[in-house]
Parts: sequence; C-alpha cells; structure tokens
Amino acid sequence: MADQHLIELRHLGKAYHSDDLVTDALVDINFVIDCGEFVSIMGPSGSGKSTLMHILGLLDRPTGGQYLFDGHDVAELSDNQLAALRNHKIGFVFQSFNLLTRTSVLDNVKLPLLYAKDKGDMDERAVKVLESVGLGHRLHYLTNQISGGEKQRVAIARALVNNPEVIFADEPTGNLDSKSGNQVMQILQELNQQGKTIILVTHETFTAEHARRILRIRDGQLVADELVQEQRIANEGQILK
Repeated sequence: MADQHLIELRHLGKAYHSDDLVTDALVDINFVIDCGEFVSIMGPSGSGKSTLMHILGLLDRPTGGQYLFDGHDVAELSDNQLAALRNHKIGFVFQSFNLLTRTSVLDNVKLPLLYAKDKGDMDERAVKVLESVGLGHRLHYLTNQISGGEKQRVAIARALVNNPEVIFADEPTGNLDSKSGNQVMQILQELNQQGKTIILVTHETFTAEHARRILRIRDGQLVADELVQEQRIANEGQILK
C-alpha cells in the first residue's frame, strides 16, 4: 500500500521482570516513521533509547502494545521470520563496530551475504559498497590495521551490502574523533538522500541534528517529536529577537 508506514508503534511498552520486581523500560510509545525519513532517537543514558532501537531493529520484542514493521505485526512473526526480515530489510551500525578481528575488510563486509538467499557475486557486491564509502583501497587490510573512522565506514558498508530499506545506527560516532564522526554522518546523510531510511540513536545534540526529525526519550517515555528544520528556524528567530 502506498500510504503504509515503514514503522508504526501503538502504545508500545517494554518491561523487565526480576523476582517480584517489574522495571518499565518503555511506556506507551506512539509514533510512525515513513520510508525515506532520517530520524534521530535522542535521550540521556538509561532513558530507554537503546531498548527502543533493539525493538525497532527486531532484535528484541515488546511486552505490550503493537509494533508494525513494513506492514507486519511483529508479535505474529516467528523468530525465523524476524531473522529473515532483519537480513533482507535492515542494516545495523554499532558504536563498537562489531567487526571480526584479524579478518580482512572485504571478508567482514561479505559476512551478511552468507545468510542471504540471493548472494550473487559476493566479492563484487562487497567491493562496490566499500568503494561507495571511500574504502576501495583498503579491501585486503585486516580490521586491526585501519583507523576507527575507517572501521565505522566498514561497518556501514557491511550494513549496506544486502541493500536494506532501513539502517539503524546506534551511537555511530561515539568512539570517533570529530573529523571521523563528521565523515560518518555525511555518509549517512548521503544514503538518506539516495532514499535509505536512517534511524540514529544518540545522546549528542550535534549528531542528532543531522537528522530531519528528533524523537526525544526520557525515563522510557516519548517526550517530544520535533522537526529539526523547524526547531532551527525557531532558535534563529529567538536570537534575532
């Protein structure tokens, strides 16, 4: 359906149970994200933003409410069906890179293709995405031979190799210097301009404002849903006054 949202949360909740203690990590979350959006999920440590990203990325299940991903009610899907959706529709980029050590850049990027039905020419596909993030000259380097910024670009290439609809980036600049962090954010913005949906989790205002929209999470609740451009205009207006 043309008007179908990519992501839709309806009164979503997540609670953890330990003995007689119940801890609410997420409470009554409602929002939609459409194909092609660039959205930041922003909040302080312990706010629930990483829990929310794991649920959105189909790595965890909610304990209440409803989550529709690409028209599918997540609660009705088996673990195998969720794994298939993750492999074909989603790419992940993590703060800690999660690369295989003592393994070449090329082999790291090829890894998701081992689980894909349509593998095609794995080397060709991996080389193409590595070139797209400016690492065509690093194909046969081991991951312990490249810089932190280059490692994160390898992680982005790995996330792209299956041509996903949406990329989840969890604190992608957290372990990088400002120059490398800016390069990573520029790549994510370019991917969004090419039509990819980008969902970014961060606690940094500067990083969050690369997105077009910010969802602010505090104490497990959605406290604001802001358009970045409108917020900037409002701030500029205050300065002019």
